[in-house]
Amino acid sequence: MTPDPGPRRVPSPRVPSPTWRPQWQCSLSLSTIAFAFPRSNMEPLCPLLLVGFSLPLARALRGNETAADSNETTTTSGPPDPGASQPLLAWLLLPLLLLLLVLLLAAYFFRFRKQRKAVVSASDKKMPNGILEEQEQQRVMLLSRSPSGPKKYFPIPVEHLEEEIRIRSADDCKQFREEFNSLPSGHIQGTFELANKEENREKNRYPNILPNDHSRVILSQVDGTPCSDYINASYIDGYKEKNKFIAAQGPKQETVNDFWRMVWEQKSATIVMLTNLKERKEEKCHQYWPDQGCWTYGNIRVCVEDCVVLVDYTIRKFCIQPLPDGCKAPRLVSQLHFTSWPDFGVPFTPIGMLKFLKKVKTLNPVHAGPIVVHCSAGVGRTGTFIVIDAMMAMMHAEQKVDVFEFVSRIRNQRPQMVQTDMQYTFIYQALLEYYLYGDTELDVSSLEKHLQTVHGTTTHFDKIGLEEEFRKLTNVRIMKENMRTGNLPANMKKARVIQIIPYDFNRVILSMKRGQEYTDYINASFIDGYRQKDYFIATQGPLAHTVEDFWRMIWEWKSHTIVMLTEVQEREQDKCYQYWPTEGSVTHGEITIEIKNDTLSEAISIRDFLVTFNQPQARQEEQVRVVRQFHFHGWPEIGIPAEGKGMIDLIAAVQKQQQQTGNHPITVHCSAGAGRTGTFIALSNILERVKAEGLLDVFQAVKSLRLQRPHMVQTLEQYEFCYKVVQDFIDIFSDYANFK
Repeated sequence: MTPDPGPRRVPSPRVPSPTWRPQWQCSLSLSTIAFAFPRSNMEPLCPLLLVGFSLPLARALRGNETAADSNETTTTSGPPDPGASQPLLAWLLLPLLLLLLVLLLAAYFFRFRKQRKAVVSASDKKMPNGILEEQEQQRVMLLSRSPSGPKKYFPIPVEHLEEEIRIRSADDCKQFREEFNSLPSGHIQGTFELANKEENREKNRYPNILPNDHSRVILSQVDGTPCSDYINASYIDGYKEKNKFIAAQGPKQETVNDFWRMVWEQKSATIVMLTNLKERKEEKCHQYWPDQGCWTYGNIRVCVEDCVVLVDYTIRKFCIQPLPDGCKAPRLVSQLHFTSWPDFGVPFTPIGMLKFLKKVKTLNPVHAGPIVVHCSAGVGRTGTFIVIDAMMAMMHAEQKVDVFEFVSRIRNQRPQMVQTDMQYTFIYQALLEYYLYGDTELDVSSLEKHLQTVHGTTTHFDKIGLEEEFRKLTNVRIMKENMRTGNLPANMKKARVIQIIPYDFNRVILSMKRGQEYTDYINASFIDGYRQKDYFIATQGPLAHTVEDFWRMIWEWKSHTIVMLTEVQEREQDKCYQYWPTEGSVTHGEITIEIKNDTLSEAISIRDFLVTFNQPQARQEEQVRVVRQFHFHGWPEIGIPAEGKGMIDLIAAVQKQQQQTGNHPITVHCSAGAGRTGTFIALSNILERVKAEGLLDVFQAVKSLRLQRPHMVQTLEQYEFCYKVVQDFIDIFSDYANFK
């Protein structure tokens, strides 16, 4: 059936008087348009339509005047012409129409201004004036909302999570942005009277990130001080736990005393800090703790008990007590400071955040008050952390996640929680990481039992468990799109194995030689250590035409330690160019290497080189440096070392050298710079953690390396060797076997 086209314009008979035609056309067009467009859609067009209406009217008036003039000159008698009265009618209508135009324009601009103000109050609170810690990190492209209202997003069963994330990630994460932009801001639900009081305005880091009156944390009133019960902090629910968290802004200098008062009064035992003090030269949070000793903030005395610095986060422990009331027992407060959230965007991988979240849960006492979580504004990174925690709990309890509903709910408690679509996407990535790989962390005391399980010792040494772990590792995608520099034709000639080249985001960059393109490239990657970022340089054994680049890298990045895990030749094939002299000295480019010492201790050759930079403008003390090479002979190209003790001794010797030379990057290479190199770095990090925490996570240690350089820990045999060395380490140092 053909749909009814609606009202049609019916042809009318020719009208004798030309003065009527323009007016009829204009009025018809207005009524037709008014019918075709609803009022709400027509409002922005009203001024344009009225202008369009007035122009034909003006032409009609001019036509009337002309007609009147001609009538006056040519006609002096006869019956009255009906057209003669039209000029008078038109002149009477003109003021009325002009008045109507003015009124409609005024109404339109008043409504437009009101709408614009509403948009500013909602969206500007998402994107404050250039200084919020999350908004300035990226430009968030807001999508137009659906005219039918916000979409409804339903819970996702965990078994569908991977597929749902794949769908939402398509087309540059378009569906993730749509979902994020459908979230309610949270501003409509509450009032902000206390936060906007004149006495409290200076206590807010950002004027548009404020706590709701109904969910704000209320401090005890200080005698005689108005509004002393105010702090920019809000109670936030966990998955099934009322007020599990307090989301707070990073303390300002003038609010530090209030912050510690809140920690004491709320009986909080854990503070989660998700920003650095300064980012891009802007203060994000005032340092509210002493570096050492004790300091008093208001009436709260804070004493430093301990500080442990790790690669992704720092753990500080404080003893706090109110003064002068010394009868109240002091309390221990742990601050976990996540330092790996980059200035822009979100962490590259959720592994560090999940490890951090687990540590927060471990350290927070069962009966403590709310966990205080803060970044700079207390909404973006803070909201992201809280949502991941809650959704992991939901995953366990219900085997599904409902990120959309939970973010909507906590935005009613503090507006704008989870600030950007990038953070929203990161929540899903963290949940998928947790679902796919679970918690693979072990206490050293349970390692033996775990190995028995994965080896299946009751059967014929069945390695099905370890094979399954390693298979998951091989699923880590190699990001070829991030290897553009290594894949340039000029640089491909510098690779031993074309599949093993560095990612662009962590490749080692050399100084560019004047007038020579591509001389800033070497096949080498920075790799994180247990306590320090970029603690290792993983590289291939130099080729004859890359030896100069190898020594330039050693010099420019102040590496005092080289670990060599291959022989120069293996199975009659060149595996590494001999980049040092057997005796005397050798020069590569501007660098001279002189051998000073060569000793063999069990399976390790230790060579000391005097490295000289031959540039006259360099200061004398900067021209000469001692570099020590540890050459491990016990690792065949195919297979693994016969026993783990040699590797334990090598790692210990390297660590001792590092302590003496200032912890600059350790250069590690085998032939291609992935298999044996990755295994050595993995073991260094794993054993360091075993010594510090009595914990190990071989799977995530290796997975993290593979995200930094492809094919790190190349074979199942090398992966299994990591477990074997840890077991040997525990057997040698049996006190670690009782770690809890």
